[in-house]
Amino acid sequence: MTTTESSPTSDTMTELRRRLGQVSDLAAAEALMSWEQETSMPDEAARVRGLQLSTLAGLTHAMFTDQQTGKLLETVEPANETDGAIVRVARRDYDRATRLPTEFVEAQTQAQNEAHHAWLAARKASDFATFAPHLERMMELARREADLRGYDEHPYDALLDNYEPGMRAGTVGTIFADLRDRTLPLIRRIAAAGDAADYSVLTRPFPAEAQKAFAWKIAGEAFGLEGSFARQDESAHPFMTNFSRSDLRITTRVEPYWPACLFGTWHETGHAMYERGVSGRWERTPVSGGASLGVHESQSRLFENLLARSLPFWNRYFSQLAEAAPEVTAGLDAAGLYRAVNRVNPSMIRVEADEVTYNFHIMLRFELELALLEGKLKVADLPEAWNAKMQDYLGLTPPDDAQGVLQDVHWSAGLIGYFPTYALGNLLSVQLLEAAQADAKIAGGSQNAEYGPLLSWLTENVHQYGRSLTPTQITEQATGRPLSADPYVAYLHRKYGEIYGLEGSRR
Repeated sequence: MTTTESSPTSDTMTELRRRLGQVSDLAAAEALMSWEQETSMPDEAARVRGLQLSTLAGLTHAMFTDQQTGKLLETVEPANETDGAIVRVARRDYDRATRLPTEFVEAQTQAQNEAHHAWLAARKASDFATFAPHLERMMELARREADLRGYDEHPYDALLDNYEPGMRAGTVGTIFADLRDRTLPLIRRIAAAGDAADYSVLTRPFPAEAQKAFAWKIAGEAFGLEGSFARQDESAHPFMTNFSRSDLRITTRVEPYWPACLFGTWHETGHAMYERGVSGRWERTPVSGGASLGVHESQSRLFENLLARSLPFWNRYFSQLAEAAPEVTAGLDAAGLYRAVNRVNPSMIRVEADEVTYNFHIMLRFELELALLEGKLKVADLPEAWNAKMQDYLGLTPPDDAQGVLQDVHWSAGLIGYFPTYALGNLLSVQLLEAAQADAKIAGGSQNAEYGPLLSWLTENVHQYGRSLTPTQITEQATGRPLSADPYVAYLHRKYGEIYGLEGSRR
């Protein structure tokens, strides 16, 4: 064979990569239309946008699940490690995707779009009843999807696997029970300790544009998010999406409670910097993206909480906040603001929850999803069940649906099985940071809020791999052990024991 000839294997891989690239492009077009729908689309466009999204989802699914894709995956022989990872991930995705008929994917996408707009209206009016028929449809589709995909133990496993490959509902339940048992005593001790700061500063006047500008500026200075490859807009529910590692979109929202904007922006920045760090060798393939939503969440929670809610962070950036919002910082210093933004106070709204109570919001949703999926809980009874669990876990009863059962976008988007990844990400965030800070340079940088060395470590040990490694492989390779709640629980007791003056805080 001469050097100008190519082998059948290389020809097959070239064709496979071409086809996977086209699938990726179609998915990016769908994601772009979804992003625009959330940020700038006229309200009247909703109905037709749903049809457009359904068409794109159907085309993407049909091309990926086509027999030609299957034939290429069956016959290709990867010549190197990169191609091997692409084929391995694509085969897994192909196996799962071919279990869903294209007609089902189109119907599911259209129903999700209709449900989303119904949720927006219902949330605005605080009227669950108008959203209930759409949620019924979402649950019907979720049960059908679980049956189509298949499962060994519980239908929830098939849905959870969409977001956290390899994780099972039974394992999540065990982890959550352990977290609950070791966190509730800390919550009670903090409640008995009383206030640690003046919390009125969290709702002091802070103009909307100034909030967004400050949050965006610090996202760049502290965490490396730049306008050359990213942008920020507003949406009803903050999120991050991307169409390549060079086109990252984050959204935020502005509230009188200004930490919602600042920490929401830095949360989404963590997601964005993960996608930015994925190696370019995975571009336009199924490997390009986070290993799982739990691993993804570990990055957003790390940036938002472990870094941006730390005392070194505010020692460094307090003066810039004072310049941007003098009314907020009047009479304060960095230590006072640090204690304020780390207030532990059970709240109605998940995205505004503190680190200690946050996981209880996730446990609540996980348990309700299981009950809905199993048919043990009727959709019509969901608000009452929601309120009862809020009272049981956090001692609160939502005054209306908007602050209760309607606060999250996920169910309207059909994202059943998504919520557990938030808590799993919390656990992994601390485990990863502790592993990184075993390096004295990284630990020293963090103490001065200089996060370049840490970001380099995360890129090398987590980000670059995309989906080429499983969540378990990334966790064990980066930290030297399986995922554990121990580091996170110890972190909570250590940090909040110091803030609230709790002697002998037990772990």
